[in-house]
Amino acid sequence: MAASRNGFEAVEAEGSAGCRGSSGMEVVLPLDPAVPAPLCPHGPTLLFVKVTQGKEETRRFYACSACRDRKDCNFFQWEDEKLSGARLAAREAHNRRCQPPLSRTQCVERYLKFIELPLTQRKFCQTCQQLLLPDDWGQHSEHQVLGNVSISQLRRPSQLLYPLENKKTNAQYLFADRSCQFLVDLLSALGFRRVLCVGTPRLHELIKLTASGDKKSNIKSLLLDIDFRYSQFYMEDSFCHYNMFNHHFFDGKTALEVCRAFLQEDKGEGIIMVTDPPFGGLVEPLAITFKKLIAMWKEGQSQDDKELPIFWIFPYFFESRICQFFPSFQMLDYQVDYDNHALYKHGKTGRKQSPVRIFTNIPPDKIILPTEEGYRFCSLCQRYVSLENQHCEHCNSCTSKDGRKWNHCFLCKKCVKPSWIHCSICNHCAVPDHSCEGPKDGCFICGELDHKRSTCPNIATSKRANKAVRKQKQRKSNKMKMETTKGQSMNHTSATRRKKRRERAHQYLGS
Repeated sequence: MAASRNGFEAVEAEGSAGCRGSSGMEVVLPLDPAVPAPLCPHGPTLLFVKVTQGKEETRRFYACSACRDRKDCNFFQWEDEKLSGARLAAREAHNRRCQPPLSRTQCVERYLKFIELPLTQRKFCQTCQQLLLPDDWGQHSEHQVLGNVSISQLRRPSQLLYPLENKKTNAQYLFADRSCQFLVDLLSALGFRRVLCVGTPRLHELIKLTASGDKKSNIKSLLLDIDFRYSQFYMEDSFCHYNMFNHHFFDGKTALEVCRAFLQEDKGEGIIMVTDPPFGGLVEPLAITFKKLIAMWKEGQSQDDKELPIFWIFPYFFESRICQFFPSFQMLDYQVDYDNHALYKHGKTGRKQSPVRIFTNIPPDKIILPTEEGYRFCSLCQRYVSLENQHCEHCNSCTSKDGRKWNHCFLCKKCVKPSWIHCSICNHCAVPDHSCEGPKDGCFICGELDHKRSTCPNIATSKRANKAVRKQKQRKSNKMKMETTKGQSMNHTSATRRKKRRERAHQYLGS
């Protein structure tokens, strides 16, 4: 996501319960709606602040919402920075140059022409990742071109397109067929008729494939994704070019209304949102965006107490962060795996298992996990769990998060990972080779594990203290500068006197 820009270094994902080092970047939320954020090629930017052990740096800055690496988007602007008209015009021109070469309407027109071509004339440029019409062939003669593109291939664009594997921006790790089929079967079993796919292109195409091949299937799908290449393969009512980190529709109000109509169809009944964000993204902006989509869905609702059903697919160690924004969410034991990820694959054991889970506000007792894949029903918890996730009689729960059997620590009064031991110095369980003097987990201000510095109840007191410290440092700095200036002046006077004494001595000796 976004990070420090004086060099704009990447900030790694926060980890569990705010696990982080001694410094980091935080998003300043909520932004003042009266002050519009400057725009980068990926839409409105986000406001960030650098924090070191609870102390904010004095200046906040705007940076790209979607890119954490400056090589992908080098936007940077101080919050209080005033830009000239020339710089603003140059920025607008740069933003326009970075947009897709074809409009949404042009993409649809090209697609309709493409599917009418005979099989021998249907070509796809793998170099440019673009469907080619006969008029385009000459421009791509030196490129790697795939011919005889069939209708079945057009229905599986995720297999035609090269995945964008930058984990900080796109992170197109695509669902394995096993996980994708499980999700489609589960959505059908739960009775959903529409699926809003936010960043899940493979799920979207499998839903459409199932609907076209099975007359009994009546599930519809709308894909919202930042990868504009999918514009070539779908009509306007099936795909919207979208940035989930700032709720930005690249094609403006037209795309926004497509999404609104899809959410509010049938008075909002029978719909679920399934999202699979990049794992390097910050939870806060995602949560704000999802709440905006929920609010859009609620506009067509007559009952205020209903919740939009959601599947948020994310690593298990973000559980506390996700539940901080969505308290009704629970984590399922189902391990989601990916085709093009070296580690997140099905069949691995121990610590090599996929850490990706499904967070949902649907009651877990309604979700059946496949027993043939090693899941069992716990009658005490009334939910399906992984085979090694044993029920702890002391915690009264199946406590494992990572698929392994966890052990109960009576000193910590909770279950912990099997590789952890209780440290008498830290007074809690940790890995055997941990540093007792290392940075503490949790809030930078009070040290509690259940929230971040930005939501700490003591933040006002901390800010006043930090402001006083900054003023004291400024006074000390000014005093040192004055003393340095005074010392330099005295040193200059002393040097002049010594020089005159040497000149008089020289005259005396020479006479």
